[in-house]
Amino acid sequence: MIRNLFGRSQPAGDAQVAHSVLIASEGRRFSKDVIDLAVRMVRAQGGHARVLTIARLWGTGFGLPNPGLRPSKREMAEQQDNVSWAIEQLENAGVSADGHIVTTRNPRKSILNEAKRQKCEAIIMGADPRRPWLIRSMMWSQEPYRVLARTRIPVHLVCPTGQH
Repeated sequence: MIRNLFGRSQPAGDAQVAHSVLIASEGRRFSKDVIDLAVRMVRAQGGHARVLTIARLWGTGFGLPNPGLRPSKREMAEQQDNVSWAIEQLENAGVSADGHIVTTRNPRKSILNEAKRQKCEAIIMGADPRRPWLIRSMMWSQEPYRVLARTRIPVHLVCPTGQH
């Protein structure tokens, strides 16, 4: 598969109807705009939304997993609150939803594996404005663009400024 290096996200206004969507986050809080887009896409089909958030695994010690590098209880509680809030918002809007937290060093891979496993027709993510390529490759917050570059599934990025 050729990487989608210059891929463009789908504009939020052009959202197609989907039966199954993945609402994903690399650890940031889900925004109301992300939830609203998912509701618009799924409600018309009577489909399902899967919520996935990443708890960051900070690394390894001497090539072996180290318990001190796992997310703290506070970080896990924040992610649990994030998933619970998103599911509650979706269910209040009449959309069937479930979700979970994944602990990983590679959010892109986990998000794409979950989308494939759940047979999702679209991925919706909150995103910061796109940075230049050199800076982007070093920033955790640019993970939505790495997801966009590695999949053929439509990816809808919702930026706080409304720009992609």
